[in-house]
Amino acid sequence: MKTLKKVLAVLLALVMVLGLASCGKAKRPESYARMDDEEVYSGVLGDYADLMTAAKAAESDDARFVLYAQAEAYLLDSATFVPTTTQGGAYTISRIAPRTVPYVQWGNDDDRWKGMVISDDFLTKEERAELLDQWAAAVKGEGTYDPAGYLTSKGHVLNKDYRDTFSTAPVTLDTLNTSSQSDTEILVNCTDNLVQYNNLGQMIPALAESWEVSEDGLTYTFHIRQGAYWYTSEGQQYAECTADDFVAGMQHMLDAEAGLEWLIAMGVEGDPTQDIVYGVSDYLYFGGSFDNVGYKATDKYTLEITLGHPTSYFMTMLTYSCFAPICRSFYEANGGVFGRAEYAEASAAGSIKYGNAADVSSQVYNGAFLLQKLNDASEIKVVKNAGYYDPASVKIDSITWVYDAGEDPVATYNDVKNGTYAGMGLSESTGTLKLAKDDGLFDKYSYVSDTTSTTYFGGLNVNRGTYQLEAGTCVSPKTEDQKIDTQLALQNKNFRKAVLHAFDKATYNAVSRGEDLKLTNLRNMYTHPEFVQLSTAQKDKDGHEFAAGTMYGEMVQYYLSKLDKDINVADGVDGWYAPEAAKEYLEKAVKELGKTVNWPVTIDVVYYSASAANTAQAQAVKQVIEDCLGSDRVVINLVEATTSADYYASGYRASNGEALNADFFYGSGWGPDFGDPCTYLDTFLGDGAGYMTKVIGLF
Repeated sequence: MKTLKKVLAVLLALVMVLGLASCGKAKRPESYARMDDEEVYSGVLGDYADLMTAAKAAESDDARFVLYAQAEAYLLDSATFVPTTTQGGAYTISRIAPRTVPYVQWGNDDDRWKGMVISDDFLTKEERAELLDQWAAAVKGEGTYDPAGYLTSKGHVLNKDYRDTFSTAPVTLDTLNTSSQSDTEILVNCTDNLVQYNNLGQMIPALAESWEVSEDGLTYTFHIRQGAYWYTSEGQQYAECTADDFVAGMQHMLDAEAGLEWLIAMGVEGDPTQDIVYGVSDYLYFGGSFDNVGYKATDKYTLEITLGHPTSYFMTMLTYSCFAPICRSFYEANGGVFGRAEYAEASAAGSIKYGNAADVSSQVYNGAFLLQKLNDASEIKVVKNAGYYDPASVKIDSITWVYDAGEDPVATYNDVKNGTYAGMGLSESTGTLKLAKDDGLFDKYSYVSDTTSTTYFGGLNVNRGTYQLEAGTCVSPKTEDQKIDTQLALQNKNFRKAVLHAFDKATYNAVSRGEDLKLTNLRNMYTHPEFVQLSTAQKDKDGHEFAAGTMYGEMVQYYLSKLDKDINVADGVDGWYAPEAAKEYLEKAVKELGKTVNWPVTIDVVYYSASAANTAQAQAVKQVIEDCLGSDRVVINLVEATTSADYYASGYRASNGEALNADFFYGSGWGPDFGDPCTYLDTFLGDGAGYMTKVIGLF
């Protein structure tokens, strides 16, 4: 925080905090006004950016992990958001053999389904356990994993057509012009990158047959597979995929600025060595030429990528969508242009037809499948690409997604039971868990699904700017005075801690998972606690030593315990719920806020009323927080969203922090893009650099 603007913001925030701490001496605003984002960020997250900068300057991976742990402890202690759950950990019935899709914690490859092995019948508990044993042995190099052979030997008949459901359709077919999972989870099945992960968790060649890294760790040379082609949606060969298509993809991603570019651009003027890929910030922000960016096709089949500095996790980044290629000739033939100003002008004029979600022929595909149907209200379908360069890896002929807003889970359950869909998670709140038990499917076939590295969380809006959606829906019931009360309270750290320590996540989770699994998928820190571990022993600046093999979560716990002893960061426990501590924090907040706030403070929570699970969770949030803190101090307003689009527009899909239409929104989440903790932690950097600061109402 070295610029004059940031220094002034810190001073302003300090004045605000000191005023609020003076037991009523601060002047209450006469009317509600949203504050400056930088000022509020400085007040609630202070030196977080400096902690992250120090971590990235560390001389080794292990030293960096220790410093990241300190930064994450600081972030959690800010109480601006609370991790809630992760994926999985639910009772499930399925016809899909386990571990037949890429097994990896980061990137897009876990949505790459070409290797899926599907039976015509549910797998029994015993069959699933035997397959997992075979998989574990194969990972150790002690055998092969052949789920198709195993299942057919047990009398199963394999199904070549997979059906699933979707609730949010892709809004673009342009992989490099979106950062939304609802887009990429479809398109990843149709587009290959340089490398991929397989179902054993190993990185393997994809469009790059081989690669070398220079001794200084700065230059990566990839040798592109010859004879891999782009195909139209109908399967007509269009053009060979070449090294230049990766260069085109990189420039288009930077031109589009759709929320992917921040992964590799550090935004430092005059120092391209700060960037992950050399020179991208100069091109993006300071008028530089793309000719100076470290992405070159040295010949038709050779791609050379130059980094700004050695980055040990760079290869793990390559499975994420921002490193995908585009077919340059097809892009240009459909109105696509290169250059930031040129792209902005063409985009505003509507002259770019490339990647239009209403027209599957507006894209070409080099992956295992071709997109042949996309109707955002009914069905999405991809079919096997007959010209794909690696046909042996493709185990299914088609994937069909059918629209399901989640309004009739019993109907979905019946479709799973009769074989329309391969499987589903079973829920207490929807009644599907009871149905499976009554039908006998639960006892014979159910299992608890794997948890993942994705973290869902609830964000507290510390700088609210929106109180209803543009369509006039999801309207806050707050008065002007209540808006002021909530703003002042949520900018007080002790008040935020009171709310988040009063949030009983186990009760919240039980309404959908049931009592016996209410803890299974709970998450209490942002980064997966076992995401990385130390390879060597490390001492911090205070002399504390962490042994080799120490997991990242253990280090976060050590530092967080010095800041907030009431948080347990381990998975599978209700690690934030501490009712007595919550009451103590509330009393501190009451004293600090003094007469500037009228009690109770009202907190808007938007919920999706058509979803029984979401509605039950919202009611649980209201009950546990009000019961703990008292409705004379805190009242939860449940604000109804009648459509899933309105629900997500109020929170996770808000265009920016000012557009966040809630005080507490718990429908957000983040899955890691690559294999380093900064893939999570960077999302809360300030100045608009952090992708997820919008869910705490900033930037």
